[in-house]
Amino acid sequence: MLDTQKIFLQQINDNKGIIHKVAKMYMDNTLDQEDLFQEIVMQLWKAYPSFKGTSKFSTWMYRVALNTAILFFKKDNKKVDKVSLNEQVEIADHNDSHEKEEKIAYLYKAVQELNQIEKALIFLFLENQSHREIAQNLGISEVNARVKLNRTKEKLQQIIKKNSYGF
Repeated sequence: MLDTQKIFLQQINDNKGIIHKVAKMYMDNTLDQEDLFQEIVMQLWKAYPSFKGTSKFSTWMYRVALNTAILFFKKDNKKVDKVSLNEQVEIADHNDSHEKEEKIAYLYKAVQELNQIEKALIFLFLENQSHREIAQNLGISEVNARVKLNRTKEKLQQIIKKNSYGF
C-alpha cells in the first residue's frame, strides 16, 4: 500500500500542471480553483485502483480531471464571478512578459464564457493534443472532436472580439 501511495504521489507531482490548468479553466477565482484542485486529486486517488496502465497516466488523468471539473461545476452550481478575474498578477517588469501574461489572462477570461465541454476541448487543444487524443479523452468520435473544436475556437474568437480583449 505504501508503494502505491508513493507511486501515486509521484505521478501527481509530475503531472500537477494538468490539474492546475483544469482548475483555472473551470473556476475563475483562486479559492474555487484550490477547491477544485483538491477535489480532482481526491477523485484521482479514488479512481487510481482502476488505472490499468494501458494508457499514459497523464491521458487517464486528463479524463478524470475534466470529468471531475464538469461535475464539480454542476454540483456546486458555480456562477462566473467577473469581478474576481481582474485580480492583479505579479510579473516581472519586462514589457513582453507583461503583454504575454495579460493576453493569457484575457484568454482565461474569455474561456469562462464557454460551457463545460467547450472548456475541455480548448484545454486539450492548448495541451497540444491531437484530434484523436481529444476524442479519446472526451469519449467522442474523432470527427465529432474536430467539428466541436472548430466551432469552439470560432466561438472563443467571437467572445474575444465582442469583449475587445486586445488580441
